Amino acid sequence: MNIKDIQNIKALYELNRNRDVAVKMEAYMKNKFSFLGIPSPLRTELNQELQYQFGEINIVDVEQLAIALWALPEREYQYLAMFLIAKVKEKLTPSHLEFILDLIQDKSWWDTIDMLAPQFIGQILNDYPDLREEYIPVWTESKNIWINRTAILFQLKYKEDTDFYLLRSIVEQLKPKNDFFVKKAIGWALREYSKTNSEQVEKYIKVAELQPLSEKEGMKVILKNKK
Repeated sequence: MNIKDIQNIKALYELNRNRDVAVKMEAYMKNKFSFLGIPSPLRTELNQELQYQFGEINIVDVEQLAIALWALPEREYQYLAMFLIAKVKEKLTPSHLEFILDLIQDKSWWDTIDMLAPQFIGQILNDYPDLREEYIPVWTESKNIWINRTAILFQLKYKEDTDFYLLRSIVEQLKPKNDFFVKKAIGWALREYSKTNSEQVEKYIKVAELQPLSEKEGMKVILKNKK
């Protein structure tokens, strides 16, 4: 699958447009984006059909095709772009970092950032940890909340490989921000790591003076396990 297949991809998705479903999907996303009205189970079937017709995407073609899909107005095309990137995520290199960051900053909302950050940025910074020193300070100081959220969430899937010192440093810098998506991300990252090391997370939260939403989210698993 490559950029030459874009018209065929659009044709298949257009055949499955459903305005009634689209209205509901748009409402769920606060009417920030247009939708074709293709729910997730059907998208999975269509994506499998695309792979059958045009073959798997490779790392050489992924960037060009993903950018083309991102430029289309309906949100399902951005979901397809992420689906395709996920197919080659283990082959992502530092050369793809700016490409992923561009996607994060274009048509930004939680439904894209929450895959782009932990899945793809996370993959690159796990494979090339030296890049963290270069990028993380820039992301934490950014005025773009989605870049801030990326800094918080990139380790979300790391489990025992999480650099908790780094996570605490990021949280300390961003905890004063009065933004829902930043506060929620802080809590989510702490909650996720508490599944690996609840003692460290609880100890930190007790002294961190987090905003209430971050503390509530961060303590969820810890408090549940104490019942």
